[in-house]
Amino acid sequence: MTMTLTKDQTMIRDMVRQFARKEIAPLAIELDKESRFASDIFKKLGELGVLGIPFPEKYGGSGGDTISYALAVEEIGYACGGTGLSYAAAVSLGASPIYYYGTEKQKEEHLTPLAMGQSLGAFGLTEPNAGSDAGGTQTKARLEGEEYVINGEKCWITNAEYSRTVIVTAVVGQRENGKKKISAFIVPTDSPGFKISSNYDKMGVRASNTCELILEDVRVPKENVLGDPEKGFSQFLYTLDGGRISIAALAVGIAQAAFDRALAYSKERKQFGTSISSFQAIQFKLADMAMEIELARTMVQKAAYLKDNGKPFGKEAAYAKLFASEMATRTCNQAIQIHGGYGYMKEYEVERMLRDAKLLEIGEGTSEIQRLVIARHLGLGR
Repeated sequence: MTMTLTKDQTMIRDMVRQFARKEIAPLAIELDKESRFASDIFKKLGELGVLGIPFPEKYGGSGGDTISYALAVEEIGYACGGTGLSYAAAVSLGASPIYYYGTEKQKEEHLTPLAMGQSLGAFGLTEPNAGSDAGGTQTKARLEGEEYVINGEKCWITNAEYSRTVIVTAVVGQRENGKKKISAFIVPTDSPGFKISSNYDKMGVRASNTCELILEDVRVPKENVLGDPEKGFSQFLYTLDGGRISIAALAVGIAQAAFDRALAYSKERKQFGTSISSFQAIQFKLADMAMEIELARTMVQKAAYLKDNGKPFGKEAAYAKLFASEMATRTCNQAIQIHGGYGYMKEYEVERMLRDAKLLEIGEGTSEIQRLVIARHLGLGR
């Protein structure tokens, strides 16, 4: 593993950085206040090829790698955490499972428009009674002739309102050991009986689109089963491993934005006749913040490198997600402290960054679940 970015990786990072800071960052306060999804921004990201970074050109992608994609997530997250979340979910949860497990026909029909930004990807996994316990899925799909009939409810699903299709997990039977047999289905959002609403009033990441899904006798053809119907559970666990890299990258981006604002403010703000950056208490805060951001970024890129090279990366993805998400909350909190009373004001933006960062300790597997994942990789537990 090299610690130097390639020319292509650097070019993608710089391109996304320039776009995000020019087009997204100026809207961040407004998007948060209005809880508004910037669909026009995603149209432009599609035109730039950013939504297809990790997918081959034959499917409308850019032919990049996971490291390039993680860099893009970081830069969009730097500008706006909510927009960064929707971007990460569109690629890692909505499009990637089709790339990894879809048939050629499914890739041509469903992955290509996602990679080209003609639609956004969404992944319907979480349910009111199945969050951390994804195996507790209650949505059911029964086979009737050549169609599956799906009934159930999903909650907190990102991007569904702006998606042509949603990947939905559902129980299709029971295994010999008594555990549920879970499959994944590509479900068109215009299917009869498929209802999507986005009425959540969220603490943070308010620029992302978060939906509730209700499926009442929704029919999809057998050909819409994604991947091996016997391995749906293991497939979405792999999907979540990849998603954890992107959430960690998003955490790094939000934390870097908060740090940059705190550093600049510390040099401008004067107390007792000198800038507060000359005070050791402030210097130590900033030193810890800078160190932890760089450590998290390195872990993100290591996990991405392992994934790109076909090596096991689940443990490293959990390391990255756990450390980066908790680091982002600490960093944003300290950024507010350095700003003092101004940090509590919306116009300085660091308070929004703290609200955005907090979700990252919950989504894509809580911090507690990450610790369980790591423990199992260490040979502990069941």
